[in-house]
Amino acid sequence: MCQFCEATAPAPTSRRVFLAAGAIAACLAFGPQAFAKETKPPPKPENLLSPDAALDRLIKGNARYVEGVSRRHDFTHEREALAGGQNPFAGILGCADSRIAPEYAFDSGRGDLFVCRVAGNFANDESVASLEYAVAVLNVPLLMVLGHDSCGAVDATIKSLKDNTTLPGHLPSLVSAIAPAVKATEGKPGDRLANAIRQNVIDNIAKLKSATPILSAAVDQGKLKVVGGIYRLGDGKVELIV
Repeated sequence: MCQFCEATAPAPTSRRVFLAAGAIAACLAFGPQAFAKETKPPPKPENLLSPDAALDRLIKGNARYVEGVSRRHDFTHEREALAGGQNPFAGILGCADSRIAPEYAFDSGRGDLFVCRVAGNFANDESVASLEYAVAVLNVPLLMVLGHDSCGAVDATIKSLKDNTTLPGHLPSLVSAIAPAVKATEGKPGDRLANAIRQNVIDNIAKLKSATPILSAAVDQGKLKVVGGIYRLGDGKVELIV
């Protein structure tokens, strides 16, 4: 069991429950510093980057991918280096669409990107918590909300709202999350789907930036940058939104 899991696993005794409750309260009170742990050499020293340097690395990796000159990654060496830990240089909140693979799109190796994916690339409680872990525990300096053109989840939301229909199963939860972006762009000039996709990225950038207490504090302290991108299916290029 990892250190993070041990800290959050249910304890069998009332004394441990009391201590765990105190630890959680401390985390909420003090933010990222509450996750401090003993210093040890990072498995990938090259991933120790400033927010701007991390963004530059993503942009250059995407350029290689678009040009068809992606690097060859030594997965055997990377597996060995990462067996004892991880220090990714960026976190990605992306869409679950099978055509979008952030690790490929940014020509990255194992241990480089901390990726959360959900149809419609929106920030829910679970993805925010995951990215809080990435920032507070793994010291990730950059988060990107990565949308893409022709997004089926956004298109389904547009149609559901237009026709006033309820989708089956748990799909209405996707509609509820994406609906604000669709409504905000209704009646605006240009392609309705493209407008909503872009607005959805912008909305979720704002949501991550303002997520208290961890992400917002890291942004205010200059330790974290949150940006957005739209992946173009035709050529693989990521259009940056800052």
